[in-house]
Amino acid sequence: MKQRHATLGTLAACLLAALSLSGMTQDGKSTFLGSAEDNAKAMIDQGRHIFRFDTYGDEAYWTGQLQIQQSVKSLTPATALALGLKVDAQALSPSLVNAIKHGQVNLNDPAVTLQLIQQNAVLGVVGTFNNNTLTKVGFTCALCHSTVDDSVGPGIGARIDGLGNRDLNVGAIIATAPNLTPLVNLLSVVHPGITANDVRTVLNSWGPGKFDAELGLDGKVSNPMQMTNGVVTGTGVPGATLMPNARGLAGHNLHTWSGGWGTVTYWNALVAVLELHGIGTFFDERFDDATQFPIAAAAKLGHVSVDPDSDQVTGKLAALHFYQLSLPSIAPRAGIDFDPAAAARGDELFSGKGNCNSCHHEPLWTEPGWNQHTADEMKIDSFEADRSPGHAYRTMNLAGLFVRERGLFMLPQNKGRFYHDGRFQTLLDVVNSYDARFNLGLTDQEKHDLVEYLKSL
Repeated sequence: MKQRHATLGTLAACLLAALSLSGMTQDGKSTFLGSAEDNAKAMIDQGRHIFRFDTYGDEAYWTGQLQIQQSVKSLTPATALALGLKVDAQALSPSLVNAIKHGQVNLNDPAVTLQLIQQNAVLGVVGTFNNNTLTKVGFTCALCHSTVDDSVGPGIGARIDGLGNRDLNVGAIIATAPNLTPLVNLLSVVHPGITANDVRTVLNSWGPGKFDAELGLDGKVSNPMQMTNGVVTGTGVPGATLMPNARGLAGHNLHTWSGGWGTVTYWNALVAVLELHGIGTFFDERFDDATQFPIAAAAKLGHVSVDPDSDQVTGKLAALHFYQLSLPSIAPRAGIDFDPAAAARGDELFSGKGNCNSCHHEPLWTEPGWNQHTADEMKIDSFEADRSPGHAYRTMNLAGLFVRERGLFMLPQNKGRFYHDGRFQTLLDVVNSYDARFNLGLTDQEKHDLVEYLKSL
């Protein structure tokens, strides 16, 4: 009997060993298949870290070429905050936070800025130090696409990933770089004779919360105002567009202001390689079209390739994509961010008389599928649309509009600003424009109710 038990024990041990070698557990599950839950958590953690702190090796450009570390060394906290840079209070010690609250920190001392960068407290700015001397500066996704809750003071608080920084004057920041020769050389493809001062003028024209991602592809600096068949088209404003949110994008196909670019992960690759100038690979043969993309075609920007062992972008795209899609839209509060009774009436108008739901389908607030429309369909100018491969505008996500309408997490002067170039100051301005363009015949009360519904999304 003892020998039988011993034999059974040996058989069981052998079976367990065989299961282990084959990747099978005792309950028959395959360990090598992995767990969706474990993988999701790991990807979110990795993606969050990449989004906040990974420069993709872009120091080679910002430090090695533009030498922007020289201007950062003399940047006071007061100037940094005025430029829209944000400080993560959670990265600071409680004593330093308390000192800031009580005005005991010298915000006119550049040394304080360097201390904040050393503590990874300045959103999107990564510094390398040697004996407390700043030697390199690089930038991350968080620079443009995150902000803070202002809980300590204007521009200082807990970080909020995924919200476009409506205060960040990225053009003015780049304009401080001592050496703009790389930008001059790029833009000289379509602007022969352009100077560094000319480039600074363009960069300083963007203003807070805006960035021109296409400037280095087509060289167009502004939306020309002109007369067509007796109608004024164009706005005469710089070609920069408002920085979109990286929240509430799950289920969306196209996600940038204009159409045809690609999904979230396409744009991540483009920005990491072509805008941040990280060390990675990016491919898009549409950029070979010298008529639409003269700079990109000349510089072969659709064919950027590095050795896989040197690539600091491609291996991070999956986790970055997953993290961004996990970020929900910020939810409005009834009675605080919108009037619930008016919003209920506006809900009926949204799907009925206003016909908004024909494009902004609930609950995605964009079309499931190919979510773009031509400028003619939108009855607006085509300037920004024609800078995109799709020659169209993307149906934008409406969730979280109340943040901009109310001016939350931004300076008062930068609140509102809707559409790709911020041409409409308020949501009522947007509704008035649609009412006029599409002959909706909305009454003043209906417009008010529709605005309240938009704030409730």
